[in-house]
Amino acid sequence: MSLPILSAETILLNAKVDNKESAIRLTGNVLVEKGYVDAGYVEKMLEREELTSTYMGNFVAIPHGTEDAKQSVKESGIAIIQVPGGVDFGNGNIVKLLIGIAGKGDEHLEILSKIAIVCSEEENVLSVVNAASKEEILALFEGVN
Repeated sequence: MSLPILSAETILLNAKVDNKESAIRLTGNVLVEKGYVDAGYVEKMLEREELTSTYMGNFVAIPHGTEDAKQSVKESGIAIIQVPGGVDFGNGNIVKLLIGIAGKGDEHLEILSKIAIVCSEEENVLSVVNAASKEEILALFEGVN
C-alpha cells in the first residue's frame, strides 16, 4: 500500500531554511495550507521538538505535534521538504529531508512505519534529497509496501 495522503502538492523541492525552528515552521505550514491541520498544530510541532528531537538519523527529521495536538488534526497528511543544503538540528545533526506528519487517530503509526521503510536506507534518503522532481519523490514512496 502506498501513502494515499502523499501528493505533489505537499512536496517542496530545494527549500532553504536558516535554522531548526524555521524548518519546522515551514513543514507545519505546508500541512496547514493543505488543510490537514489547524494553524495551532505548528506550535505543537515546536513544543514536541523541545521535548525530544525529531531527528531520526540518515539526514531525516520527522517533525510532528505533541500528543495533545491531535484535536488540531483535521485529516491525516504528510509534507515532504527537501533541504539539499541541510539545516542543523543540534548536536551536529544535519537534516536534508523533513517529513512532517499529521495523523488522525492511530493513522500516524502506519504513516511512520511506511516512512521508516524508505528512510532506513541512506541511499533512499539521498535519492529523495537529490530528486529533481516531485514525481521522482512520489515514485520512491509509492513502492513502499
